[in-house]
Amino acid sequence: MPLKWTVQDSAKLYAIEEWGDGYFGTNPKGRIIAIPTRDESTSIDLYEAVLRLKKLGIQTPVTLRFPQILEGRIKEINLAFKKAINDFNYNSDYSSIYPVKTNQIKEVVQEIVKAGNDYKLGLECGSKPELILALSMNLNPDSLILCNGYKDEGFIRMALLARKTGRRIVITVEKMSELPVILKIAKSLKVKPLIGLRAKLNAQGSGKWETSAGDHAKFGLTTREILEAVAILSKKKMLDSIIELHFHIGSQITDIRKVKIAVKEATRIYAKLRKMGIPIEYMNVGGGLAVDYDGSKTTFTSSMNYTVEQYASDVVYNTKDICKMEDVPVPHLLTESGRALTAYHELVIVDVIGLIDTTHSRYSVEISGKEIQIIKDLAYIRDNIGPKNYSEMYSDALSSKDEINSLFNLGYLSLEDRSKGETLFWEILRKISKILTHKSIKYIPEEFRDLNKSLADKFIANFSIFQTIPDHWAIEHLFPVAPIHRLKEKPTLSATLCDITCDSDGTIEKFVDLKDVRDEIPLHEPTDEPYFIGIFLTGAYQDILGMRHNLFGAPSEVFMIAEEDDNFRIDKVIPAETIDDMLRSVHYNPESMGRISINGRKIKTKIDASEDLHSLIIKHRGSHTYLSSEED
Repeated sequence: MPLKWTVQDSAKLYAIEEWGDGYFGTNPKGRIIAIPTRDESTSIDLYEAVLRLKKLGIQTPVTLRFPQILEGRIKEINLAFKKAINDFNYNSDYSSIYPVKTNQIKEVVQEIVKAGNDYKLGLECGSKPELILALSMNLNPDSLILCNGYKDEGFIRMALLARKTGRRIVITVEKMSELPVILKIAKSLKVKPLIGLRAKLNAQGSGKWETSAGDHAKFGLTTREILEAVAILSKKKMLDSIIELHFHIGSQITDIRKVKIAVKEATRIYAKLRKMGIPIEYMNVGGGLAVDYDGSKTTFTSSMNYTVEQYASDVVYNTKDICKMEDVPVPHLLTESGRALTAYHELVIVDVIGLIDTTHSRYSVEISGKEIQIIKDLAYIRDNIGPKNYSEMYSDALSSKDEINSLFNLGYLSLEDRSKGETLFWEILRKISKILTHKSIKYIPEEFRDLNKSLADKFIANFSIFQTIPDHWAIEHLFPVAPIHRLKEKPTLSATLCDITCDSDGTIEKFVDLKDVRDEIPLHEPTDEPYFIGIFLTGAYQDILGMRHNLFGAPSEVFMIAEEDDNFRIDKVIPAETIDDMLRSVHYNPESMGRISINGRKIKTKIDASEDLHSLIIKHRGSHTYLSSEED
C-alpha cells in the first residue's frame, strides 16, 4: 500500500528548506510560509496573505516584500564580521556598503539605511541619479558614500560639491582618465577629494560573472596605472587623499576559494601601498557574497559552497595574515554585498489561468480494427511496450510517426488518421516515461534524457517573465519556483510555466534542483479553485531590470510585517501600474485615446485606462481552461 503524501514530501520535492535558508518553510496546512525573523512563531501563511489581499482588491500577480528580512540580513552580515574580528583579534573595523543599483526602490533603500545606521552602513552609487538618491538618505554621519562606475564631469562635480558640504564621499578611480578630471574640479571648488583606487586583480571569481575581474575586466587600474596615480598625487602632495583600495571579482561568487585568493592579492597591494607611505584607511572587497538560489550548497552558478560566517572569517583572517607578514596596520574592511542583502526579501505570487495540452495527455485512442495498418502498428507498440523492449519499440514508433507525417503531406492520410497517430505516439512516450522509473532500469540511454521535458504540460500564469524575472530570460538565472498551497497533495503533472506575453521566450523551462537543473516542475492538476505559484528570491536586480514588454506594467507591491502568533499586518501597498501609466511611459496620451472610428463616427471604448492589465485578465477570464496545442 503506497504511503500517504505529506507536506514534508512536498518540502523535499521543492527543496523549500534548503533554498529558504530559514526565511521560508511550510506549515501543517500544506502551505508555504514566510518567516521574516527566522522565528516560526512570527510566520506568514502566503496563501492566507493572498486571500486577504484579494478581499482588499489587490489581484495577483503581486509582489510581496518583507522589510524584516532586510533588517535581518544586515544584522547577520555585520555580526558575522564582528565575530570574525573578535575571533582573530583584528585591530580595525568593518562596514557594510549597499550598492543601490541592486534595488533602488525607495522603500527598500530606506529600510536598509534605517536598519544599517547602527552599523554605519554606507551606500554605493554608479550614476548621478543614484548619487542624488544616496544624498537624500538619512545616513549615519560616519557612513561612506562611494562613487563607482564611469564618471563624467557632471558626476564628479556633484560628488565633490557634496564632499564640500562635509559628506564622506569617496570617488573611486577606475580608469586613469578620471583622475585629472577629479583633481581639476576639486581645485576649482577648493575642496580636498577623498579618492579610492580600484585595482584590477589577476584573481577571478566563479560562476556567471567570473570575467568581471582579470586582465580583460571592464573596470580597474593595472599595477602600472596605480603607481602612476600615486606619482601624480604625490607630486601634488595629495597622497593623503587616497583613503580606499577597492576590488571586485564578480557577483554571485560560488566558490569560497576564489574569495580567499582575491583577498590575499588585494591585501598585498594594500600593504605595498602602505609601505610607500600612503595612508589608506579602507579596503573594499566589493560585492560577490552569493545567494544559494537552489539550496545545493555547491559551486554551481545558482549556489554557494560557504556560509556568511565562513565568508567573513576568510576575509578577516586572510587580510590580517598578509598584513602581519608585511608588518602594516590592518585596514577598515568594506563589502558591497547587495545581492545577499536584498534577494530573500521579495517574492512574486502568480496565479495559473490555463493549461496547454501539447502532448494530448487527456486523450486515448480506442482501436476498432478498421484503422489503416500504420495506426494498428502504433497501437500494438503502445499496448506491448515494456522494460525489455522499450528502446527497440521507441525506434519503431519514431519511424511510424515520420511515415504518418509524410503520408499526410502527400495527401494520402485523413485528419482523423493523423490525429490518431499523434495521440498514439504521445501515449507511447508517456508509457516509456513510466518504464524508465522501473527498478530494473539501471541506465537511461541518452536519447531519453530529455523525455520528461518533451512530455511536460504548459501552465499559463498571469505574469510577464520580462517584468518579473528578466534575469531568467536574459542569462538563464535560476529562481526557486513552487506552489504556495496544496502541499498535502502529491503533484501529478510535470509542467513548465508560460507567461501571458505574446513572446515565445516568455517561459520558465529551467527549475532549481538539489542535484541538477530540472527542465520541468511537478505541479497539481488545476481545479476550479485558484492555483497560486510563488517565484522566490527576486529581490536583487529584478525590480529595476524589469521590462515593459507588451506594456505589462509592474504588479502591485505589498510590504508585510510578521507579528506574533502567526499574524501579520500590511505595512504599505504600492498599486500596480495601470494601462494609463504604461501608455504614458511610451509617450501616448490616454486622454486623447480610448475612441475608435466606425464609418466616420467616434465610438468610446469600454476599456478603463485606470485598470492594470493583469486585473483585466482576472476580471474577464472564467475557470481554468484546457487548450490543445492547435489552440495555443
